[in-house]
Amino acid sequence: MKNFILLICLLATSAVFAQQDPVYSQYMLNPQLLNPAYAGLNNNFNILAGYRTQWTNFEGQPQTLNLAGNISLVDNKVGTGLLLVQDRIGNITNTEINASFAYKLDLDRDKTFSFGMQAGFQNFRTDYSQLNVLHPDDHAFAPGERGTRMNIGAGAILKSEGYFIGLSVPRLLPTTFKNGGQEFELYNRHVYLMAGYVYFVNDRIRLKPSALLRAVKGAPASVDLAFNVNFNAVHTAGLFTRNLNTYGLLLQTLLKDKYRFGYVFELPTNKSVGMNFTTHEITLGLMLPVLGFHDRSLSNSKFN
Repeated sequence: MKNFILLICLLATSAVFAQQDPVYSQYMLNPQLLNPAYAGLNNNFNILAGYRTQWTNFEGQPQTLNLAGNISLVDNKVGTGLLLVQDRIGNITNTEINASFAYKLDLDRDKTFSFGMQAGFQNFRTDYSQLNVLHPDDHAFAPGERGTRMNIGAGAILKSEGYFIGLSVPRLLPTTFKNGGQEFELYNRHVYLMAGYVYFVNDRIRLKPSALLRAVKGAPASVDLAFNVNFNAVHTAGLFTRNLNTYGLLLQTLLKDKYRFGYVFELPTNKSVGMNFTTHEITLGLMLPVLGFHDRSLSNSKFN
């Protein structure tokens, strides 16, 4: 119960500062989670499913499920995709579905610029039956809150053989709804800037530092910094930190040129919730060249 009370306090702080977006550590494996311009960017068909359980053994802990798919079309000039996400924190559940479309420009021999947009719906609901309410007959806790709102988002990506830069606002419209005379904030506008770089040590080993900056009005910026080592364009291992108060280990692999697996272990420090509450994130995926103009090499998969 003590952990749940602490979680409610954290949620209250988050609500004030509009920090409602799910947190992802494998953003370079699946940039579609944050940027619709990624749809079709690697000139293949891709489908990825992910599960993140944050602060294990913390009562009411955040848990996020996601399913993302995208494909490159029209001689690799455009891409389209679909994204489903369910994020649960305590008795609060956010579910969203977005369809994305991206247009790609080949700037020169190895540079591609992609601009994308997404549109869909977000559903918010609370379930007070999961709480130990002091007065169960209090009508304020009987129905819970529910709301569905439309969403649009946009993003841009510049990608080359050696670097990746993306800027996105997945939810352009601040979303609120009213219930019982009170106004609730469902989402607020978040801005994401992600970047990655590849340094070729030799034909087999590549160093891949990356960073993710999150910004939202009324809250301090959040920064992820990672340093990964890639072997044979197939296996990746690395370390990362989030705001210097959470540290993690990342492992990723590409099997038989099409099956993708990623795992992240996070250890928060006492500056966060404490070292007793670890976080785990798993991603499973499939990458296939299903159309004649799709890329059949590994050269386009450095950043994902």
